[in-house]
Amino acid sequence: MAGDSTKPVVILIEDEIQIRRFVRMALEAEGCVVHESDTIKRGLIEAATRHPDIIVLDLGLPDGEGVDFIHDIRNWSEIPILILSARTEEKEKVRALDAGADDYLTKPFGVAELIARIRAHLRRRTSGKNENQGVIEFGSVRIDWQKRIVERNGKILHLTPIEYRLLTYMASNPDCVLTQKQILKSVWGPSHSEDVHYVRIYMGRLRKKIEDLPSQPKHIMTESSVGYRFIL
Repeated sequence: MAGDSTKPVVILIEDEIQIRRFVRMALEAEGCVVHESDTIKRGLIEAATRHPDIIVLDLGLPDGEGVDFIHDIRNWSEIPILILSARTEEKEKVRALDAGADDYLTKPFGVAELIARIRAHLRRRTSGKNENQGVIEFGSVRIDWQKRIVERNGKILHLTPIEYRLLTYMASNPDCVLTQKQILKSVWGPSHSEDVHYVRIYMGRLRKKIEDLPSQPKHIMTESSVGYRFIL
């Protein structure tokens, strides 16, 4: 982390002064160092110089669209981006997530949920890459990346190659909203970007294999009309 190594650094890009002040106070109360910006241009400068651990971004800014900021950042950084926006339309959420945002929270929002989501992304960022660690465990499931083995309750779980790629992709991106398009591109490849039914079918199969109650999943969560979120 940048600055004080014990404190997460947050870039807050929001043009509404009252919301900016409210979010800053909440984050500072959680021990974060917050740097503010009210424009895309200034936000890009802050992101490049402050080495933040997460960016909190509004979509409608005086000098452009937040989605353009996301595209720019994703050319050189994988830093987590959490959207805070009054835009509630599903197409707006999908557009931002497909551009490379990691999460989306609509205004008005509760401070407890905001902090919880930021904590989740910071945990993911500071815990290191799961694949580099070699092993990840959740519930009764254990994934060994080096051996390419998945176990449940100590027994080998037989997965098809697609199921394995889907599970490891989801587990590598915990607590993030992944759109169907992102999942299709990463697991099936660019040529399948419109085959959304693949995702629904295989998520159903995977839930039957890793969830205790597939009808009430605890790990593969549906984000209605947008995609999925994986919870460790």
